[in-house]
Amino acid sequence: MQENVNISDITTMRIGGKARYVAEIEDIADLEEAMEFAREKGLSTFTLGSGANTIGRDEGFDGVVLLCKIRGFEIIRQTSKEITVRVGGGEVLDDIVRILCERGYTGMEGLTSIPGTMGAAPVQNVGAYGQEISQILERVECYDMRARGRREFSKDDCKMAYRKSIFNHGADAGRYFITHVVVKLKKGQMKPPFYTSLQKYIEENNITSYSPESIRFCVAQVRETKMPDLRFEPSAGSFFKNIYLSDKEAESARAKGIEVWREDGQNIIPSGWLIQNAGLSGRTFYGVRVSEKAALILINDGARGYSDLARARERIVWAVEKRFGYRLKQEPVEMGFPDKESEKI
Repeated sequence: MQENVNISDITTMRIGGKARYVAEIEDIADLEEAMEFAREKGLSTFTLGSGANTIGRDEGFDGVVLLCKIRGFEIIRQTSKEITVRVGGGEVLDDIVRILCERGYTGMEGLTSIPGTMGAAPVQNVGAYGQEISQILERVECYDMRARGRREFSKDDCKMAYRKSIFNHGADAGRYFITHVVVKLKKGQMKPPFYTSLQKYIEENNITSYSPESIRFCVAQVRETKMPDLRFEPSAGSFFKNIYLSDKEAESARAKGIEVWREDGQNIIPSGWLIQNAGLSGRTFYGVRVSEKAALILINDGARGYSDLARARERIVWAVEKRFGYRLKQEPVEMGFPDKESEKI
């Protein structure tokens, strides 16, 4: 248990005041001890993985941050065609993607190079390049911090949608500490056509193999050209959610020259496209820079704190809404405010 820890030191956006306490959780016993500590002192708790999708506020967090460090990779079932594995919530997501791709299993290669832990993946139903964790999820094992006991949720129980689940929305947001995630993958490969940037890389480099390992390599190369190196350019990852439209709304948007994707029967406007075409790429507001490589990414380029980030965010939201009529919603959660979106803050 550490006291008065800078939130800026445990989140990748590198802003935020102090957390009163931070506890590293390696097993259920650690968690129960930390929860008892919090109850005795009348403090709230906040669960954190790698800090890649979390924003700290200037006032800090007057509670106990629970850092998930639970490890483990266990094969539950394996056949010639599929595998089911149980993974500790503190394992690095990209490490698990690599292990399963190397063994020839498809379902996670699109998640390559996404920063974060395995336990964080179901919280926002992490996804990229046409794959989401919900597509391979079997169950989530948790500790119910309100009822003080273990619980399991099936994929249906998690009520997963785009960047959404029971873990980050609604009355139970922040209630469950994810200890393990069970996923089921099959032997096979993704099928073209792929997302635009991935398809372009494959064509330009004459890639003919679509095996999980091959696609993992391609995704890593594409993401390297877009994503900042968090060691030198602090960022929370994708900062805004994409816009989802009905068929009628999509038809209207296309008529106005707006890029609309069609995926799994849904119409999507990439928020990065809106930001870029609002003329914001590369611009800096209050020390926060809109990435030149991927406008969806906001980089802390000298922001003095959350107040600067909030002002930059609203400037970007305003500019996009004025230009296109769509209001962007923030993707990263805020410490102590797990289910709030930018327009409500």
